[in-house]
Amino acid sequence: MKPVWIVDDDQAIRWVLEKALGRAGMVTRSFVSANEVSAALRTEIPAALISDIRMPGTDGFELLKHVKEKYPSLPVIIMTAFSDLDSTVTAFQGGAFDYLAKPFDINDAVALISRAVQEPEAEEVAIGVGRSDISQDKGILTQSSSVAMQEVFRAIGRLAQSNVTVLITGESGTGKELVAHALHSHGARAKGPFIALNTAAIPRDLLEAELFGHERGAFTGANALRRGRFEEASGGTLFLDEIGDMPFELQTRLLRVLSDGTFYRVGGSQPVRVDVRIVAATHQPLEDRVREGKFREDLFHRLNVIRLRLPPLRERREDVPELARHFLAMSARGVGVPIKRISEPAMQALAHFDFPGNVRQLENFCHWLTVMAPGQTVGVADLPPEVRAAQLPIAAVGMSVQPEAQHRTWQQLLATDATLRLSRSDPEVWLVLTQMFERTILQASLDVCRGRRVEAAARLGMGRNTITRKLRELGMDAGGADIAA
Repeated sequence: MKPVWIVDDDQAIRWVLEKALGRAGMVTRSFVSANEVSAALRTEIPAALISDIRMPGTDGFELLKHVKEKYPSLPVIIMTAFSDLDSTVTAFQGGAFDYLAKPFDINDAVALISRAVQEPEAEEVAIGVGRSDISQDKGILTQSSSVAMQEVFRAIGRLAQSNVTVLITGESGTGKELVAHALHSHGARAKGPFIALNTAAIPRDLLEAELFGHERGAFTGANALRRGRFEEASGGTLFLDEIGDMPFELQTRLLRVLSDGTFYRVGGSQPVRVDVRIVAATHQPLEDRVREGKFREDLFHRLNVIRLRLPPLRERREDVPELARHFLAMSARGVGVPIKRISEPAMQALAHFDFPGNVRQLENFCHWLTVMAPGQTVGVADLPPEVRAAQLPIAAVGMSVQPEAQHRTWQQLLATDATLRLSRSDPEVWLVLTQMFERTILQASLDVCRGRRVEAAARLGMGRNTITRKLRELGMDAGGADIAA
């Protein structure tokens, strides 16, 4: 049996992986530097190589490049505590099998390494399709440690060099255009244009000319030939936002362009050929639009080659602190004032807020705080009214409550909050409140058991796999006692 090689200058990481892989029946060999690995490769080829990025001397990316030049079939897993979008894309462009972002769940790590050892080619063919059922300002994407966003990073890394059509789904404000731009800027078309068009923002009678251009004299006011967005994007990427709102009659023309790359300008008689990668996005369930007869089924299947789902901010609450600090710094630079700091209780209140407007709403909150908060340190009382109004249900986890509410039971507080949400027609009230309840119980059990999941699961009357799944679903997976750091 060929061994699995582990390369990391951190002795604790090497020890954890050695023990876990040993229990899984795999033989291991460990190294503290890339240079040691390069020397050992002259006499032996391992089953798989797991390498850290940040190491003294030669880093993990240089080692990956060397391995892929000399031993292209050897699967390499990149492992780093500095995981961000650029590192992810660099790893996949260098030919990495996959990557592990520290801190990682040791069971997930063993499963990934097992796949690398047993099926090194199947993963490369998959292009992350199954996983995708999951500011051009780079910080919005890179400041993320959540499992959900790491899956998005993986997909971007795999898809960036491809010309395949991508459909990005997610609620408004989750950053769909940012992901589209990342796919463009990290890909082979990066030197070409990136053209974005919100199809819902253009009047129906103007959208056709906006997309395909028009000839001189095509209609009243068409005094000169005008190139449309498809021609402008030739050689690059065209991002069609809110594609679900495109008028039905234009969907046929779009299907034609996607099929053969040609179209006619409005009023034109000569076909125009373009080379454009299409990235589309929508917050609507297109399957429902198809069933309702409002979206062409053939166009849906043409767009839905690869689907990327962006999680709402409430599914990745662990990202809120870093994003908030990023937006506060960005806002302070724009206004020309010192950067404000959010106190721990205020940060907890922000992290527990549901953010129906997602990342965009958090960004707006931070701009508001930069201008409106009186001091340099933002307290709970300084937060926007929406955040303070949502505090009552989370009193059980240590958040402050209004004095008149302190003598009320948690059931009464829950009823008050539910009534408020229902009266303003908030979406998914049942799901939101259920998740808040589960998150509170799980956090309390982990606190009592000092992070020991097995003990917490036993006290709650559930299995270890169940509590692990629940923690992952609720965005609480990072930082637990069973996670390697």
